[in-house]
Amino acid sequence: MEPKIVFDYFSEICKIPRPSKKEEKISAWLVETGKKLGLETKRDKIGNVLISKPATKGKENVTPIIFQAHMDMVCEKNNDVKFDFEKDAIQTYIDGDWMKAKGTTLGADDGIGMALALAVLASNDIEHGPVECLFTVDEETGLTGAFALEPGFMKGKMLLNLDSEDEGQLFIGCAGGKDTVATYDCEWEDVEKDSVAYEVTVKGLQGGHSGDDINKNRGNAVKLLNRILWNAYQDLDVRIADIKAGNLRNAIAREGVAIVTLPKANTADFEAYLNKMNDTYKSEFHISDPGVEVCFKSTTTPKRVLNEELQVDVMNCLYACPHGVIAMSQDIKDFVETSTNLASVKIENDKIVITTSQRSSVESRKQDVVDNVAATFYGTGASDVVSSDGYPGWTPNPDSELLKMLVSAYKTLFKKEPLVLAIHAGLECGLFSEKYPGLDMISFGPTLRGVHSPDEKLEIKTVKMCWDLMIEFMRILK
Repeated sequence: MEPKIVFDYFSEICKIPRPSKKEEKISAWLVETGKKLGLETKRDKIGNVLISKPATKGKENVTPIIFQAHMDMVCEKNNDVKFDFEKDAIQTYIDGDWMKAKGTTLGADDGIGMALALAVLASNDIEHGPVECLFTVDEETGLTGAFALEPGFMKGKMLLNLDSEDEGQLFIGCAGGKDTVATYDCEWEDVEKDSVAYEVTVKGLQGGHSGDDINKNRGNAVKLLNRILWNAYQDLDVRIADIKAGNLRNAIAREGVAIVTLPKANTADFEAYLNKMNDTYKSEFHISDPGVEVCFKSTTTPKRVLNEELQVDVMNCLYACPHGVIAMSQDIKDFVETSTNLASVKIENDKIVITTSQRSSVESRKQDVVDNVAATFYGTGASDVVSSDGYPGWTPNPDSELLKMLVSAYKTLFKKEPLVLAIHAGLECGLFSEKYPGLDMISFGPTLRGVHSPDEKLEIKTVKMCWDLMIEFMRILK
């Protein structure tokens, strides 16, 4: 596993729980690590950590640079896996050219970025000017660390964000985003006599990152489960007692389950319908989600189901709520400009909560799709609709000096041109540019696939390519 120093740090990081908004342990470990290395280390009020390393001899007057990664990880697991993200270590293994985790997200987003930065701090055989490494909290669920970063906390003039997922691609811009959450007050009815109950599950979908993967036509478990329930209600008088589909706002929903009741006389037709939908989904998603399944089993009949009018409103909402690509860029070929993700629906504490997230590289279009989703919620009787403040996009600068140097370093190392792109996912760079005007920034990283899902995997050889690029860049920096 090369470079060994990078993978040694990543191994340590995998042992430390670091869910979003619960980064206390990893933040303390980073502070301890910086001090053990004998480097200036500081932590701000929210938990961001900055570790500074002075220049090597003869490089004191080189432009100071910042390597940046976020501490938190998306905590997703398969339903049949017992795992506590607040206590347990990620169980990694090697599968050919890839590193994976057993039944959970790997956390290479952005644990491998942290490991690369820490390796720079710990190495004593690299030429470099003044280096700072910034580790931020809560990137995945609100960019809280970047929002709270105070001017003057860091001094570097160039920032290399280590949070991208395609080796050979240098990112110079990203989309901004907002979340929109709707709440419906639960109203209940007694279950009709002679009713039976089923647990209906949609599973086996790939899911993925709600920015990077939104254009890949992958199935959404919220949509697919609701499609079954909507039609089964019309034809077979199916009623909903409970529903949970999807999980995190920035992940495409992979699994969903509902507890439903129906008249005993309709059971044969219902089972035939579910088998038919299983075949339908396998046909519709035979490329993007070949593992999709519709499963069902009998279960204990509950005492109550959702009020019929409320059930109809929620099903209509989920059917009408947009999901996927809304618009492609008019400026950048094959680049998603605007999208929305129907992330989850859950019944919690007598509330039905529907969570969505919107992204766009055009601020006005971002607000337009937020309003579109909110109108769907309002029109179907939501008792409360809340949109977050969101985060800004990062405007590309094709004339960046940092970009020119990284392109030159990449060509020297690998004898080919890197791709220079913008990314539809959100990055912290937009917020950094607000706090530090004039900060020159680029985002890059090793190749990851299946991020924000238990299928997340890291291509091992690309870690060394990123490491070599970082070293070459520091060597040539004037």
